[in-house]
Amino acid sequence: MTVELVTFGCRLNTYESEVMRRHAAAAGLEGVVVVNTCAVTAEAVRQARQTIRRLKRERPQARIVVTGCAAQTEPATFAAMPEVDRVLGNAEKLEGSSWTDLRAALAAAPSFGLEAEEKVVVNDIMAVKETALHLIDGIEGRARAFVQVQNGCNHRCTFCIIPYGRGNSRSAPMGAVVAQVRRLVEAGYREVVLTGVDITSYGADLPGAPTLGKLVKQILKHVPELPRLRLSSIDSVEADRDLVDCIAGESRLMPHLHLSLQAGDDLILKRMKRRHLRADAIRFCAEMRRLRPDIVFGADIIAGFPTETEEMFARSLDLVDECGLTQLHVFPFSPRPGTPAARMPQVPRPVVKERARRLREKGDAAFRRHLDAEVGQRRSILVESDGAGRTEHFTPVKIGRPMEPGAIATLAVTGHDGERLLAA
Repeated sequence: MTVELVTFGCRLNTYESEVMRRHAAAAGLEGVVVVNTCAVTAEAVRQARQTIRRLKRERPQARIVVTGCAAQTEPATFAAMPEVDRVLGNAEKLEGSSWTDLRAALAAAPSFGLEAEEKVVVNDIMAVKETALHLIDGIEGRARAFVQVQNGCNHRCTFCIIPYGRGNSRSAPMGAVVAQVRRLVEAGYREVVLTGVDITSYGADLPGAPTLGKLVKQILKHVPELPRLRLSSIDSVEADRDLVDCIAGESRLMPHLHLSLQAGDDLILKRMKRRHLRADAIRFCAEMRRLRPDIVFGADIIAGFPTETEEMFARSLDLVDECGLTQLHVFPFSPRPGTPAARMPQVPRPVVKERARRLREKGDAAFRRHLDAEVGQRRSILVESDGAGRTEHFTPVKIGRPMEPGAIATLAVTGHDGERLLAA
C-alpha cells in the first residue's frame, strides 16, 4: 500500500504534493492518505473537510494527514475532526524530517482518541525566511514540469487569507532554478512552468534583487535546449522591463499570461488594496498585444466583493472585452475570517452567486470566440496524453491521431467541440 495524495487548489499545491510524495516514500510511510488543502475560499475548506470524511468512510484503516493552506490557517478545525490523525503546516510538509517523524508518531499513536492539540505540527509561517528548491524530476502523469521559484506574499489584499497560509515572499536562488530547469530538460520534459504564490515579486529578497524577467532570461540563455517556458499567474503591475522584453522577443516563452486582475472597478480595487487600477490592466494588455500580437490572456476575477454595486460589477464584466480576455477563473466572494474584507458590508449571497454566474457566462462566451478564431490555424501542441494536448496558448486540444506524450507537434486546427480544439 502506498501513500495517496489528494490535492486541492493551485499549481503550487500540485507541485508540493509531488514533493510530499517523494518524502513520504523515502520515509517508508504506507497506508497514509495526505490531503493537501486550499484556503482561498470557504468553499475550498468545506470541500476538504467533506473529502476527509468520505475518505475515512471508504478506507476506515487509513491514517489521514491534513496539510496545505487551510491546515496552516485553521489547524484546530482539522485537528478537531476524529477522522484526522495529523495536521502538518505548510513549512513542515516540505521537510523530509517531518515525514520520518510522522512515521514514528503514527506507529506509536492509536488511530483514534488523540486530543486535538496532540495532532498539530504547525509552526509560525511568518518565521520562514527561505524557500528551498525541491529537486523533483517532474510531476507524475504530466507532460510538463513545474518549478517553484517563489513562495509567500508580502501584499495584504483585504480579501486574501493566503499570506497567512504561505508566509512572506521568499525566492529560490536563480542559479538553483536554472540548474533544476536543465535537469528537467535532460529528463525529457519539453515544457517547464515557473510557479509560486506571487512570482512577479521574485528576487526582491535575494542578493542583488534579480527580477522575474532576469530569471526568465537566464533560463532561456543557459538552457537553450528547452523548447517551451511558461509562467503561472502574474500580477501585471509588477511586470519588470526584462519580462516585457522576453514576452516581446522570446518565442520559447509561451504567449499566454494569466493575470491577477480581481475586479474592473477602481473603487473596488482600492478597497481590495490592489496595486493597479482599471486603466493599468487595459493598458498592459494592449501593450503586450502590440508587442506580441498572438498573446492571449486569462484572469482571476472576484464577483460580489463587499460594497460592490451593480454598476461596479458591470465594469468587471466590461473588462473581459476591454482586456480581450479569453478565459476566466471566477471566484464568488467568500469572506475569510481575519481578513479586512470580512468586516466590510457584505453583498447578499444570492446576488454574489448571480453575479458569478453572469461572469462565468461572459468568460464562456469569450473562450468560445477564442476557439472559433483558432479554427484553420496551425498550432504547436504539447501532447499531454494519447489524444490530448495544449497549444502554446494553453488551449486544450483533442488530437485525431496517436502521438507520444511529451511530443511537440505543429498541427492544423480543424474545429472545436465548444470546450477543446480539434486537430489533425
